[in-house]
Amino acid sequence: MACKGEVYGAVTGAIIVIGAKHGRGDGADRTATDLTFIKTREFMDTFVERHGTFICRDLLGGYDLTTKEGWKRFRDDDLMNRICVPCVESAVEILENIIQPNHQ
Repeated sequence: MACKGEVYGAVTGAIIVIGAKHGRGDGADRTATDLTFIKTREFMDTFVERHGTFICRDLLGGYDLTTKEGWKRFRDDDLMNRICVPCVESAVEILENIIQPNHQ
């Protein structure tokens, strides 16, 4: 998000989708909130199993995208295709599995 190198944008987007689907519930009933948290943790844990982290700068090997030099190295090393595209595809696949109606 905004090239700050924090939580990977595709991970954040997936968490938003999970929250939109399951919500937080009303009042004292935490059923929806608990389900949202369970599915969010499942998503994040699965992403980490596949990629080692959900922190962008770590996925990119420490490149600092807030600098011109970092962006140059990002482009020169083709990290968009080598890292970002596979991570986004993976995030979508994990999310699709988690939000399926029959998924426990």
